[in-house]
Amino acid sequence: MTFSLVARCPETGMFGMAISSSSPAVAARCAFARAGVGAVASQNVTDPSLGPLTLDLMASGLSAPEAVKEVQSKAKFMEYRQVLAVDTKGRTAIHSGPKSLGIWTQAQAENVASGGNLLANDGVPQAIVEGYLQADGHIGDRLIAAMRAGLAAGGEAGPVHSAGLLIVDKVSWPVAELRCDWTEADPIEDIARAWDVYKPQLAAYVQRAINPGEAPSYGVPGDE
Repeated sequence: MTFSLVARCPETGMFGMAISSSSPAVAARCAFARAGVGAVASQNVTDPSLGPLTLDLMASGLSAPEAVKEVQSKAKFMEYRQVLAVDTKGRTAIHSGPKSLGIWTQAQAENVASGGNLLANDGVPQAIVEGYLQADGHIGDRLIAAMRAGLAAGGEAGPVHSAGLLIVDKVSWPVAELRCDWTEADPIEDIARAWDVYKPQLAAYVQRAINPGEAPSYGVPGDE
């Protein structure tokens, strides 16, 4: 019921992931990232605990392939799970259990990995990877381009209703966490529009947290 990607920007060290699904609020259950560590997607018949577990393993010094292998050996019901990970060196790893739903497949390259289930066809993750690698600009722009490429390649077998975009960079909280938890229209485009609004303000929101006195004006009525 899902297609997604996890990615690293080699120029900035930012991590990000984007995801969409026919299920509601997919990003609330499936999207995980930690600055200086990596990004993880835990999906299919989802166990949200696998995201933090994989990040903890990478934080302890394991590579993405090593961390995913450790999760495969320790977690229960892995035959139902899909787990995607990318680490600080751009190494990627994917686990797709044999009981993943419908048409399921995966694709990966340096700095990016994609996987999906209940897909319209088995070319969707490869289209997502290529969409990310061929795009340029901010990692958020590249994540949006990748998801659009996946949707154009067929996306899910049915309509998608939720989507999310998650980006981390240097600080302990997400610098961008945009979600569309349910729509009958196009959640990926909803996220894209939200990103267009949020992107120019991203650095200001971080600065306001670090030192409000040095932050730009809030730009709201009453802030004269």
